Amino acid sequence: MLEALRWHLDMIPERPSRLKTNEHTYPVLAPDPDGRLPGGDFASLRRQSRGFVAGRELYSWGLFSRNYWKDDEMGELVTILDLLAPYVEEPGYGGYFREEYDAEPTVFTFQNGTYGPLKL
Repeated sequence: MLEALRWHLDMIPERPSRLKTNEHTYPVLAPDPDGRLPGGDFASLRRQSRGFVAGRELYSWGLFSRNYWKDDEMGELVTILDLLAPYVEEPGYGGYFREEYDAEPTVFTFQNGTYGPLKL
């Protein structure tokens, strides 16, 4: 899964062979250097400390992506959420997206290998 995320973030050039080309058509989380968002697009995948248990440090992976997508690209969010959900160990907040003209964001959460609520 990490290799798939790295490809979607445009950190590696080749699509991992396990990703279906009809579902993963292009790196959807790749920052656009000419993006329209104030401050620009941004994406990161990093190993983060989660604290200590029994004298050893615990780690998990943190993903952050801030991208501008056109309305007809919003379906690509499902592709990423389907990729992530089975690997999320702790239920809870996953992130949000906001339609361009909406005042409030739509929040999504992860739980039991899936995500919701999510409206498209």
